[in-house]
Amino acid sequence: MSKNAYLDAVKKIDDSLKSSEGRNFVVRNVSVVDARGIVPNAWILVKDGVILETGILDEDLALAINACGLRASDLSVVDGRGCFAAPGYIDLHAHGAWEHSFDDGAEGIAIARAYHMLHGTTRQVLSLITNPLDVMQENLRTVKRVMQTRPDVLGSHLEGPFLALSRKGAHDPNCLVDPTPERVEALLEAADGTLRQITLAPEREHGMEAIKRFVEAGVIPAVGHCDADYKTARAAFNAGSTLMTHMFNAMNGIHHRKPGPIPAALEDSRVTIELINDGFHVENPVLRMAFKAAAGRIAFVTDAMAATGCADGAYKLGALDVTVTGGHARLVSNGAIAGSTLILEVAINRAVKELGIGLPEAIAAATIVPARALGVDKPNAITSAPLGLVEKGYAADLLLLNPGTLAVEHVWCDGHKIS
Repeated sequence: MSKNAYLDAVKKIDDSLKSSEGRNFVVRNVSVVDARGIVPNAWILVKDGVILETGILDEDLALAINACGLRASDLSVVDGRGCFAAPGYIDLHAHGAWEHSFDDGAEGIAIARAYHMLHGTTRQVLSLITNPLDVMQENLRTVKRVMQTRPDVLGSHLEGPFLALSRKGAHDPNCLVDPTPERVEALLEAADGTLRQITLAPEREHGMEAIKRFVEAGVIPAVGHCDADYKTARAAFNAGSTLMTHMFNAMNGIHHRKPGPIPAALEDSRVTIELINDGFHVENPVLRMAFKAAAGRIAFVTDAMAATGCADGAYKLGALDVTVTGGHARLVSNGAIAGSTLILEVAINRAVKELGIGLPEAIAAATIVPARALGVDKPNAITSAPLGLVEKGYAADLLLLNPGTLAVEHVWCDGHKIS
């Protein structure tokens, strides 16, 4: 897509999200699919951007329309043409797309979000890369400002600066520091209630203290980019960490005498586990193993960087140079994997067609599981309505998926028609 074309797409999405019109509609002739299963020949009634009712019988639809005080003429009707109707995807961990990162200010956020939105990610936590502390503070303030006009932005995720030097991945080693109380408070103050999660290495000095403070502030501490042993990881989870950042990547692996953090996360039912399902960060047999070992707790994430949606070539991740070849991003300096160019649309397709995972289970990993991890699967202070299911009372974050390819054909976010 040309630059002018994607700037047009950005404007259309921004205009749609700001519009108060068109949020009353019916989607008919679809198979509803979410974590609970598949319901064929279904309809979905939406009023003011919230799902009012779902069903399968025309007479029930007529009754629902009358009961809510609407007339059929008040509603736009969408023929789903036999598509799957799924909840909008939620990405807990992504850095950008379309040559822009979420660290690039409001314009960069709008451009990168547009690409993910068009491919079904209706809500996103914006991941901010490790930078000098003052830069990270300003980026947090930017996300807070953006959230005032964008319901699709759920908040920020700090991947750093409290990471293990030995497991830094594509993060600038010169910016990695211990989570002292002063640094923790500075970040919390800058975010002002909009920081959703922070990845940290619990073994760093002040690590456990920081986990407890973040939990107290309503932030999810995620174990990741760490060299923690099993005991330390268990202690982190017991201290309130309920998330593991892209499991298997940037952490010590499983050893039969040194189990490390991965078994600690797999056996703890309180922990949601991020997985990058691109077959490159984690090979298919291991992905399948993880899905079975932590059923219902796997959240697909993309870790997508600025090259997502772009051709191979030279890019930046923070201040570091990255080369993308065959869609895979690596640091120029040492060849380390530098994020991905994955989108959740592709992750769902891979899960079903390459991993053999059922469609409802795959959809769950990009909808209700991340929603539950953030606490937005029920009434909350972050979103106008719960997320993660095609269900009465939930936000009308809806996707129409091609029944053969699972490609996203139409998108609604908060009842706003996007594509």
